[in-house]
Amino acid sequence: MRLGYNTNGFPQHAIADVCRILAELGYEGIAITPDMLQLHPLRASLAEARELRALCDDLGLAVAVETGARFLLDPRSKHQPTLLSEPEGARRRLDMLLACLELAHVLRAETLSFWSGSPLPGGPLDAAGREPLLDRLCAGANRLLDAAAGGPTRICFEPEPGMFVASLSELEPFLARLARPELLVMLDVGHVPVTESISPAEAVSRLGPRLGGLQLDDARPGRHEHLFPGEGVVDFAAVLAATRAAGFKGLACFELPRHAHDPVRTAAAARAHLIALDPSFAR
Repeated sequence: MRLGYNTNGFPQHAIADVCRILAELGYEGIAITPDMLQLHPLRASLAEARELRALCDDLGLAVAVETGARFLLDPRSKHQPTLLSEPEGARRRLDMLLACLELAHVLRAETLSFWSGSPLPGGPLDAAGREPLLDRLCAGANRLLDAAAGGPTRICFEPEPGMFVASLSELEPFLARLARPELLVMLDVGHVPVTESISPAEAVSRLGPRLGGLQLDDARPGRHEHLFPGEGVVDFAAVLAATRAAGFKGLACFELPRHAHDPVRTAAAARAHLIALDPSFAR
């Protein structure tokens, strides 16, 4: 397992500077969230992506791409539209995901992750109401997987609290309906106390070879907060042991956007926290 950090924790930095800072701090990877001011997926050129990949090569940074920008498609509605939206909205979301995938290919990103989003209007759905939304999600996921076939980037799906597929139990029927074993799972360990009755370490073990990547943050039960490690209930030592037992060799990237007011010291302290648990992360 190699440590990285998500650019959504550095929203006021140029992305090249984020790369240099993370390399100076000893990180081995960077999770890039294309956003309005950092590699906007609908505006950035492939030349920009090639320059960024060259910089990452020089710095020894592996790359993951995540697609969770909050207001990229709608400045008034967080994370909207989604693959669950009516056809025009779903098309806009898919176009954005495909643009991110094109950037990911140029960046030689190891993974690209996406989530389901939430249907509008909000509110609980019964089993019958979930079926057409599950079909829409599968349709979009199939298009993205088809586009990624043969490329260097593995596609990962992330269960996200508050979204249509929020938990591991909701993930199972989606994966069964989709029936695409090449789709991996991106697990945010801080989501597990929010949605699950098992521990984050148990979630890692349960996913096994389908685990494509990790996001690292802490949480309290039932509260989606992205806390700094040690401020919640996540047992990071147990998570590290579970990744070793599972043979996980991918990127594990801190996702601490709520600490973006002090990103450099937060990134340094987060890495130091894990090194204290496992000195092998020091390089």
